[in-house]
Amino acid sequence: MENWLVNKSIVVIGGTTGLGFSASRAFIKAGANVVMVGRNPENCLLAELNLGSNSRAKQGDATHPQTALDAIQLCIREFGSFDGLYHVAGGSGQKFGDGPLHDLSLSGWNQTLDHNLTSMMLSNQAAVRALMGMNKGGSILNMSSVLGFSPSPTHFANHAYATAKSAIIGFSKSVASTYAPNNIRVNVVAPAIIEGLVDASEARDKFIATKQPLNKGRYGHVTDLDGAAVYFMSDYSNFTTGQVLSVDGGWDVTDGQL
Repeated sequence: MENWLVNKSIVVIGGTTGLGFSASRAFIKAGANVVMVGRNPENCLLAELNLGSNSRAKQGDATHPQTALDAIQLCIREFGSFDGLYHVAGGSGQKFGDGPLHDLSLSGWNQTLDHNLTSMMLSNQAAVRALMGMNKGGSILNMSSVLGFSPSPTHFANHAYATAKSAIIGFSKSVASTYAPNNIRVNVVAPAIIEGLVDASEARDKFIATKQPLNKGRYGHVTDLDGAAVYFMSDYSNFTTGQVLSVDGGWDVTDGQL
């Protein structure tokens, strides 16, 4: 994959930490220029310092309509092109009040959907408008979760989050259908439960070891999605749209032991 992304310029929303930063690093290694968007100014600075001259980092809130547009404009201004968008921003809404339905607060529902779903709609809208304005095709990759279509009620009963991640799939397929004639591809990657992104416990660790049995059973690593992300940003995926790729360690095909 070393030269798969030569001459590509990519915007990563949520690209300064975790899954997004790992992907940004992989994109640059594959030859791309990358603009990363993150909420925390310090993380933006560190990300840019770590990835070097082929990267730019921009502070912004993905739920604000101007954020993705500004990042795309920065990408064009700095690197002369915009070829792809990877939307990673999102995450658990538990701190907002997400949870099982009988405990779910309206604030938790609204903030979780805003954080995960509205932000994705805004970035995709900015990307489609930019690509259409330049009269060119491109690739959009959105991040869902195995919890969007394969629930686990004992350990992960966060219903607003599951709703958002499921809706990302429906949204992406619908957008992919509409813009296929414009050669704009829209696909989805659905990761397993990632190490460090959920609260660990002995019971949960044992469950994950059987529910995600590949590699002797483990939590996902942020690097596990890098190969899929590079593929979807590259021309090797130029005949692929509206698809969902689960990178889940076997989650979706395994019972798991409670």
